[in-house]
Amino acid sequence: MAAIGNRGTVTEAAGFDAAADAQKLRGAMKGAGTDEAAIINVLAHRTIAQRQRIKEAYKQTVGKELADDLSSELSGNFQSVVLGLLMLAPVYDAYELKNAMKGAGTEEACLIDILASRSNNEIKTINEVYKREYGKTLEDAVSGDTSGMFKRVLVSLLTAGRDESDKVDDALAVQDAKDIYEAGEARWGTDEVKFLTVLCVRNRNHLLRVFQEYQKISGKDIEASIKSEMSGSLEDVFLAIVKCIKSKPAFFAERLYKSMKGLGTTDSVLIRIMVARAEIDMLDIKSQFQKMYGKTLHSFIKGDTSGDYRKILLELCGGE
Repeated sequence: MAAIGNRGTVTEAAGFDAAADAQKLRGAMKGAGTDEAAIINVLAHRTIAQRQRIKEAYKQTVGKELADDLSSELSGNFQSVVLGLLMLAPVYDAYELKNAMKGAGTEEACLIDILASRSNNEIKTINEVYKREYGKTLEDAVSGDTSGMFKRVLVSLLTAGRDESDKVDDALAVQDAKDIYEAGEARWGTDEVKFLTVLCVRNRNHLLRVFQEYQKISGKDIEASIKSEMSGSLEDVFLAIVKCIKSKPAFFAERLYKSMKGLGTTDSVLIRIMVARAEIDMLDIKSQFQKMYGKTLHSFIKGDTSGDYRKILLELCGGE
C-alpha cells in the first residue's frame, strides 16, 4: 500500500480500512447533495494503492464503480482531480495523453510534460496501458497528431531507450557538446537530429557533463542556445528534456508557476502535476517553488483557485 515515491506529500494512511472508507464515500453521495469535504478527507489522504483497495471495496458493497458514482455527483475541475486520484499512475498518464490528442488541435504541453519527465519503465508501462485502453499504440496516436522534428523527438522518447546507467564517458561528453554546438550555434540553420541523438539517448550524469562542456565551448548555457536556435513545440520539448535532466522538481515547479501566474489559470497543467506528483516528489517541488519564486506553492494555489477544487489541491500540496 506504500506510496510510489518517498518524497510525496501523500503517504500511506495508518490504520487503513478500505471497507470503512468505501462506506464514508457512499455516505458522502447518498441522498440530496454531496459531502465534498468527506470525499476530500478520504481520497487526498490515501496512496494510489490504498485507493485501488477502496475502489474494490466500494464495488463489492455497492455493486457500482466508485469512479462512475463520483463522476455523476461532481463536476468541473474538482471532478477532474478526484477521478485522476482514483487511477493508477500509468493509467492516469495514458488518459491525459489520450485527452491531449482528442478532437481538433493537440495539447502539446501535455505530451511534453509527460514524455520528457518519465523514466524508461514508466514510459514502457504507459505504452502498454495506452494500447490496452485505447486499442492503438501511443506511437501511432502521437505520429498521427504531431509532425516534423517535434514528432521525431516524441517517437524517440516513446522507445524508452535512454541509457539509464550513471557512467560518464568524458571523451564522448566533449564530442557530444561539440556536435551540438556545431549543429546549432556554429552554423547557419540548425541540425536538430544531432540534438535529438544526444538529448534523447544519453544518461543523466553524462548529459550533465555535456551541458558543462557545452558552456565551455560556446560560452552559453544549453537552454539559451535551444531558445535562440529553435521555436515552437520543438523548442519546448528540448527545453523540457534539459530541465528534467537537471532537476525534475525544478521543472515541475516552473510548470506550476507558469500555470498560475498572470491572468487565468491553466487548470489542465495544475491538475496534472498535482495529481501525478503528489506521492512521488511534491515535497521537493514545493521547496524548489519557494526557492525559485520566493512564495509558497500553497499560497499560489490558494490565491488562484476556489471552492472544493482549491480545498483538494491544498490537501495534496500538504500544508504551507
